[in-house]
Amino acid sequence: MNCSLTERVLLSYAMDGQRDRSCLQSLWDFVTAKEPLIRSPFFPVLFSFTAYMAFCLPYIALDFLSTRLPNLRKYKIQPQNYPTLGMMVPCIIQSAYHHAVLIFPVTFLHWYWRPMTLPVTAPELPEALLEVVVCLLLFDFEYFLWHLLHHKVPWLYKTFHKVHHKHVSTFALTTQYSSVWELLSLGFFAAINPVLLGCHPLTEMIFFLVNIWLSVEDHSGYDLPWSTHRLVPFGLYGGAPHHDLHHLKFKSNYAPYFTHWDKLFGTFTESHSN
Repeated sequence: MNCSLTERVLLSYAMDGQRDRSCLQSLWDFVTAKEPLIRSPFFPVLFSFTAYMAFCLPYIALDFLSTRLPNLRKYKIQPQNYPTLGMMVPCIIQSAYHHAVLIFPVTFLHWYWRPMTLPVTAPELPEALLEVVVCLLLFDFEYFLWHLLHHKVPWLYKTFHKVHHKHVSTFALTTQYSSVWELLSLGFFAAINPVLLGCHPLTEMIFFLVNIWLSVEDHSGYDLPWSTHRLVPFGLYGGAPHHDLHHLKFKSNYAPYFTHWDKLFGTFTESHSN
């Protein structure tokens, strides 16, 4: 009787694990069907640039539409400032140049020294979600320390970080408008965390997509009803208003996503949307 009950419990756990894995298995099967592309040395840079531009496009459209539609204008954090085409084009050119000339050689070396292995099975959904959250928390901490240091040390700010603060009113395409050192530093933080945690390749891809999306949203200049900071409770997540205030005031809100590090270090400033 007890043996039968134990077997049923074990079987139930096994079935739950299979359901969790099957949630992502079809997605992983779709990805691995493109194995020649995934294993290509060109894939990481194409993946990164395509995702970045795709996430920027809705906000670019919003920038052009909201100047003509008052109902959209109310979501602009700094409604008196709108990016022009002349401001957007240099950002696109710089991002394309950095991806081609800087990111591609780095990812090529990584591809050469550490070829990607593609497991047959997908990760379980709870495991993938947990690892994505942990990767985001690690990146948030690393970026906070890097960012704080590059504001507190004048030479670091002037040499490496000042270019990112060219625009006091941010828009989506300013996300990657930065120096070579800043781009490579933050890219390194994003790339190393999934490796340290031993993440499944699918989890790694999901983290990269989420990280790019949140970075673009941070710089979008819009406080929309479905923005991430409105979905995460208790003010744990700063979002676009939090980061927009950093670009406006320079001396607070150094963490890219969450608010706890700024609160602990006394560098938190309440965003004007709140």
